[in-house]
Amino acid sequence: MNHSRNRRHFLRSTLGLGASAALGISSISRAQQRLDTVRVLCGYPPGGSVDVVSRKLAERLGKTYARVALVDNKTGAAGRLVFDALKASPPDGSVMLVTPGSAVTMYPHIYRPLSYDVFNDLTPVGMVAGTEFCLAVGPAVPTSVRTLDDFSGWCKANPALASCGNAGAGSFPHFMALLVARDTGLPLTHVPYRGGSAAMLALIGGQVTSAMATESAALPLEQSGKLRVLVTTAAERSAFFPKAPSFSELGYKNLAQREWFAVFMPRHAPSALAATVAEEVRSMLMEAEARETWARIGLSTISSTPAELQAALRKEYDFWGPVIKASGFTPES
Repeated sequence: MNHSRNRRHFLRSTLGLGASAALGISSISRAQQRLDTVRVLCGYPPGGSVDVVSRKLAERLGKTYARVALVDNKTGAAGRLVFDALKASPPDGSVMLVTPGSAVTMYPHIYRPLSYDVFNDLTPVGMVAGTEFCLAVGPAVPTSVRTLDDFSGWCKANPALASCGNAGAGSFPHFMALLVARDTGLPLTHVPYRGGSAAMLALIGGQVTSAMATESAALPLEQSGKLRVLVTTAAERSAFFPKAPSFSELGYKNLAQREWFAVFMPRHAPSALAATVAEEVRSMLMEAEARETWARIGLSTISSTPAELQAALRKEYDFWGPVIKASGFTPES
């Protein structure tokens, strides 16, 4: 499926965003309509990338959209519990959620029953960041292995050693690794860990020979020479690993994938409020400080309108459903 190739038609780089007047909402009118307090819900612990994005958004909203903006970390169930808090919130623009796309595109195909309906309980606002992934090898693989073809040949010659660590069963890296193995023919045994950091430690410690990791997790280890990034899932050559080709460059267009972070409001939130916050996100991402913050933690700056986010949600929901079903994975497996 070529959904990643078409993504550029509905995602806008922050460098190409239009002026805020495009939505017909002036700074003066926003100031007159400022809320007293806004809560930005985050389903992950403080310090992680989703939390960093949530805090940067709250900081921005506290300047223009509300008098006080707070981040409310409600962790648990791999980021699912926070959706219950969003569902119970008033649809008046005072509560919103920052979440990875996998919670709304993959989880519905994994967890049954799921306490939220991604198409009926959420009001899309816009994308705010993204991260690509990479296939990296560690010290258990000979230093002569430098390319995907090299690694493929080594795996086929050493099938008992061809393992791939990931951030956990049911995670985006898990299904990305399954997709890579399916499309490239790599005979990989998948090894889940409790989080990306644990997978990276296993890789550089030689417990697994390769790993599917976020670019942010791999970058410092690649720079220190502890691992080698062979290929990335970026649609084009990655800014973080300019020497590594993308799967797309190598002809695997289906493997051009990214995990995006997006903002949602509760069901029945007025479209005007969603458009206002989408504009605030776009304005924030046009500032160098936000782009630099994203780059430091290995994120790219992407943005969308509410309608574009809704289209991306539907497209990726439909894409990952068959992949997950074909894997036979269940939360208990």
